[in-house]
Amino acid sequence: MHQLEKVLYTGKTHTSAGGRDGTARSSDGRLDIKLSSPGSAGDGTNPEQLFAAGWSACFIGAMGLAAAKMKVTLPSDLAVDAEVDLGTTGNAYFLQARLNVSVPGLDRDVAQALVDATHQTCPYSKATRGNIDVMINLA
Repeated sequence: MHQLEKVLYTGKTHTSAGGRDGTARSSDGRLDIKLSSPGSAGDGTNPEQLFAAGWSACFIGAMGLAAAKMKVTLPSDLAVDAEVDLGTTGNAYFLQARLNVSVPGLDRDVAQALVDATHQTCPYSKATRGNIDVMINLA
C-alpha cells in the first residue's frame, strides 16, 4: 500500500440513512443526488453508476497524461464506456468491471499501448487491480 506524500484533493460527501435509497451531497454542494437500488423503481442513480462515471472520467484524464508522454495526439471524440457489475458469489457481494475504450483514428497498436499505459497509471485502475475482475477493451 502506498501512503500519499501530498494530498491534491479530497472529495467529501454525506450520504443519508437509507444508503442505496437515500441521498448523497458533496460538501461543496456541486453533487446533490437521489440514490436508488439498481433495478428498483426509484428515480435516483446508484453506486455502481457513480463508480463507472468516476472511473471512466479518471481514465480519460490519465490517457491525456500517457498520450503526452508517448507524444500522441488524442482524438476529440475519445470515449470510455464503463460497465460495473454488482453480483454475488455464494452469499457475498462483489463487483466486476469492463472499460470499453474508443480512440478513433489512432493506429490500433498505438491505441493499445496507450490504453495499457493508462491502465497502469490511472488511480481507479490501481485501486481495483487485484481486487475485482477488470477487462479493458479497445473498441
